[in-house]
Formats: sequence, structure tokens, C-alpha cells
Amino acid sequence: MLIGYARVSKTDGSQILDLQKDELLKAGVQEENIYCDYASGKLDDRPHLLACLKALRKGEDTLVVWKLDRLGRNLKHLIEITNNLQTREIGFKVITGQGAHIDTSTANGRLMFGIFATLAEYERELISERTKAGLVSARARGRLGGRKCKMTPTKLSLAQGALGNQDTKVSELCKELGISRQTLYRHVNPQGQLRKDGYKLIEKNNSK
Repeated sequence: MLIGYARVSKTDGSQILDLQKDELLKAGVQEENIYCDYASGKLDDRPHLLACLKALRKGEDTLVVWKLDRLGRNLKHLIEITNNLQTREIGFKVITGQGAHIDTSTANGRLMFGIFATLAEYERELISERTKAGLVSARARGRLGGRKCKMTPTKLSLAQGALGNQDTKVSELCKELGISRQTLYRHVNPQGQLRKDGYKLIEKNNSK
């Protein structure tokens, strides 16, 4: 089944979807199967696009758009969508514009569709490589990757002492120390006794 998606364009000041709808209908999309958004492509909140993508059935449906720029709000977003479509074995067709050669019912169209998937994979690998390189560089300089732990030896000691008092309110203690309840209980138990992460923090501090 052909499923159409249309979105208004603010580049030409038009808030009318008649042209896009007419072209989708000519392409064989039934009017009841056309999803429309009236928000700018720069906005994340495009409920009908989300509904459209969710409605597409694996191995059965084909998503049809008038132009490629009607679908993604930017190149990254477009690559994410097309990669998701390919993973779900959903067809994709662009009627006109720069992406008019994309039609997964043809050999050339499938080739172009595959290029999007390759770009998505390439982007993921680049991000992974940059992350690994950053961690290696940080370790070489004596720094560990990831977010800095908010729990410190001093805070840990204060927490232990406070939890030994039955009148201590955990919510107030966490607020005072500037840590979450999860962070607190990852280092000590409700009675103030050290847990595994608490011992690690002390050992790390003593080794400096």
C-alpha cells in the first residue's frame, strides 16, 4: 500500500498542501492514506509524521513524498528516517526534485536508497571512532571518560554520619550534598554503611 506524507513549506510562504496532495494522488496514493503536517520542518513536533512512520507495515507499504525536503528537517534526520525504513523493509518513493531518482521499486532507486543507509552507518562509525579516540586521549592525560562523579570523599563521609542519625531526611540530605538519591545509595546503604562504589571512591582518593 502507498502511504503519503506532506508538509507545508515556509520558504515560499505557502501554507497550502494542495499541490503536494495532488501529486501524491497522481502517484497512486489514496487520499485517506495521506498524512499532513502544518508545522515548520525545523520543529521536532510533527505528530502526523510520527503517526505516518508508525502506521507503515513491514514488507507491505511504501512511503511516498512529493520532495525529499518534505520528509526530514535536516540531512541527519533524513538519513535516520530512510535508514529506519530500509531496516523495516518499507519502500520509499520521491515524486520530484533532487530525490526523484529514489524509488525502491526500481534497481536505481534501491541503489540510492542503499546509499542513505551507508551514510547512516558511516556517520555512526565516525561518532564511535571520535568517542574512542577521545577516551584514549583522555586516559593518556590521566583522565577517565564519562561524567565526573558528583559524590566526593567529603560528601561520602558527611552522608555516612548523617544516615547514622534516625532523624535525617534523605531528600534534604541529598539536596544539601547536591547529589541524587540514586547516587547516594550507590555509595552507601540506608544505614550509612559503605557499598562497593563507596569503597572504590575511597580507594581511588587514597591512591592519589
